[in-house]
Amino acid sequence: MHKKLTLRLIPALIAVAFSGSAFAAAFQLTGQSASGVGIANAGAAAAAEDTSTLYYNPAGMTYLSEGHNISFATTLLDRSTRFTDEGTNRLAGVYPVGGNGGDGGGLHAVPAFYYSYAVAPQWRLGLAVNPTFADETEYDKNFAGRYSGLRTKIRIVNVNPSVAYKVNDALSVAFGINFAKADVEFNQAVPSALGPTQPDGSGTLKGDATGWGYNLGAMYQITKDTRVGLSYRSKIKFDLEGDKTQTGQATRSIYADLTMPDTASLALRHQFNDKWAALADFTWTGWSKLQKLEPVYSDGSRAVAPLRYNFKDTYRVGLGATYQLNDQWMLRMGVAFDKGAVPDDASRTMTVPDQDRTWLALGAKWKITPKASLDVGYAHIFVKEARTARNVYGSTAETPVVQTVRGKFETSVDYLSLQLNYAF
Repeated sequence: MHKKLTLRLIPALIAVAFSGSAFAAAFQLTGQSASGVGIANAGAAAAAEDTSTLYYNPAGMTYLSEGHNISFATTLLDRSTRFTDEGTNRLAGVYPVGGNGGDGGGLHAVPAFYYSYAVAPQWRLGLAVNPTFADETEYDKNFAGRYSGLRTKIRIVNVNPSVAYKVNDALSVAFGINFAKADVEFNQAVPSALGPTQPDGSGTLKGDATGWGYNLGAMYQITKDTRVGLSYRSKIKFDLEGDKTQTGQATRSIYADLTMPDTASLALRHQFNDKWAALADFTWTGWSKLQKLEPVYSDGSRAVAPLRYNFKDTYRVGLGATYQLNDQWMLRMGVAFDKGAVPDDASRTMTVPDQDRTWLALGAKWKITPKASLDVGYAHIFVKEARTARNVYGSTAETPVVQTVRGKFETSVDYLSLQLNYAF
């Protein structure tokens, strides 16, 4: 029985090796700019206030001043994720359940860089460099769910050159190429083959890959006060390569396919008067493209049983407003609702306790000089209580179940973002 346990307990390596609750649906990162955070990203695909429009909708580059435009942003993400056990059984009937695992979140910094240049009055070239998926999750070693996930790290950085063209006074369009680099690591506990009185072993996956995608954008100025934005980012497939290490076993090479979802956003911006403007958006994400991950060895044999995410497509809606206080200061506020991607308790993993979430955000822009400005944004994200009933299996087959981790996750998130913009 102990030998079979070690064969099947690694699938949680995949469960979070390529995840990390980054506080959009599933594990997408949304703290890409202070101007976006301060308005809960509401209407971002139509905002075009600074160079971070490269991420939200590159067609917005045509609304920036001619010459060079540059933005540097750093977002501090403070996440608290606490688990409360609600009836987890002993693994195989004998291994201790353990505790609640402490706080699985932490404080992390998310940098971003954006640059745009007007090569001609109607043409813009741009470059965005930013992480699109990035997070760390770590529980205490005696965590009740340690055989299903203990520690994870993920870094997916996207390099996105774009070109935008102003067709006429009303319409602008854009196209971009995405080159993404993924680095992942996961560790989980493995029960000792010598029995429940001995310390747990551990299993680790490390992997990396690069992938390619594209993005499209369009902005249309309906009237002098109203414009609509439409943006799309394609899926990106990663052919991950790395190593599987486990206590008492030789290190082996491992491969797995991972597909990040495509997204589409429809946004609106309306200027009511010289003080007030409103922004709104509807954004869709195709998370159903990620149903399972199946790692294999270099000879093509199955390394572990497939991890089944069973994700569903998600959406978010946002509504925000800006107020021009005076020549130097603009104030922002926003709310948003973000639908979770996990369909049920059985599909909810230890480090992706995804659930519906609501944003409340405030922000401001300070025009320091005619060429320089500073943005600050703060958002608190309320995450709906999430429950899990995650099965742990004893072999590469789907049965027998040797443990079901049962409990609830309580999560909250705070974003604090700063952004420097400069035109020359």
